[in-house]
Amino acid sequence: MKLTTTKRLERLHDRYVNGDLSRRTFLSLTAAAAASAGLSMPWMSRALAAVEQVRFDGWGGTVQDAIDKYAFQPYTAKTKIKVVQGTFGDENEIITKIKTAKPGDFQIVHSSGVNYYIKYINAGMNSEINEANIPNMANVLQPMIEPFRKLTPKLSAVPYDYGTTGIAYNTKVISPEEAKEKGAALLLDKKYAGKVGGYADMTTRVWYAALATGQDPNNIKDMDTIWAKVRETRDLAKKFWSSGAELMDLLSKGEIVVTDAWSGRVAALQDQGHPIGYLDPAGSYAWMEDMLILKGSPMAECEELINFMLDPATSIAVAEGQSYPPSLDPTKVKLTEKIEKLPAFDKTGSMKALTFADPVYWATNEDAWTKQWDRIAKGA
Repeated sequence: MKLTTTKRLERLHDRYVNGDLSRRTFLSLTAAAAASAGLSMPWMSRALAAVEQVRFDGWGGTVQDAIDKYAFQPYTAKTKIKVVQGTFGDENEIITKIKTAKPGDFQIVHSSGVNYYIKYINAGMNSEINEANIPNMANVLQPMIEPFRKLTPKLSAVPYDYGTTGIAYNTKVISPEEAKEKGAALLLDKKYAGKVGGYADMTTRVWYAALATGQDPNNIKDMDTIWAKVRETRDLAKKFWSSGAELMDLLSKGEIVVTDAWSGRVAALQDQGHPIGYLDPAGSYAWMEDMLILKGSPMAECEELINFMLDPATSIAVAEGQSYPPSLDPTKVKLTEKIEKLPAFDKTGSMKALTFADPVYWATNEDAWTKQWDRIAKGA
């Protein structure tokens, strides 16, 4: 039996919703069929409405500058879709804003891996990506994808880069030998009192206190000892920084001589010629970042943008610009010498040399630990 135009449109719509058709193919087929028959379906005005922009929120600074220059600007030139950008210093800030916003107001977040992924899931903010629309995911490291897949078989995020929070130190004051010998204990050395820094973040403070007390950060046995060490670091610190830009400013001006620090920001300082060394002590905090698509977003356009960002040429350019290794599998994609020399880079692609936080363990303890950290940060 010959299909009516109405039925044909309905089937095209179903295929598009199920991810079997790209948005461009869907639009061209439906527009032609509808125009020839003079028909209009209830969903057509919404589906055919052109998406002119996508919203992105990230960490700002050198990281977002690199993404904008090497990914967003070329993407807009190619597709005419503008990427409207916002920034945040602490991801909890953006989560709070999303909770009070309408679905779709925020769309893509440069998020901090599985530890935060579970927060979006618990708040019902996650979407379901059609992976067929992101073929460049085939080049993404499977050890980075697996932790997300364990939480949601239907992904809402795609890993994009990774790094470590290690120890940065001023080489004019602290030698590489001293840094290697003391490791995490360098943050507690009283001779550097008033010149110590640290990230104003509960996870980092607890993680480095665990290393300093010889405990497993993913299976802490003695929290009283942990909080005692957190207080020690607080009392020695000149300042706990809250953004990558602030970290770089404190180190570059010599206001602090030792701090836990993000590997990519340290690499950027080294590229600028500052006398900053970097050490990843055993068990240092490794993390991955992802491009998270929120519920209510224009999925086809967001998927297209992320696929563009994962193109090897784009991803490599961004990685070199922001000084963090990309999520691309080095056994599948030839990476540059500059990337291979970045702190935290894993040439094996196994990620076994890096220690990541157990998302369930940390999510279970987060509320109680955050309350205690907030009290200590205020002087308790």
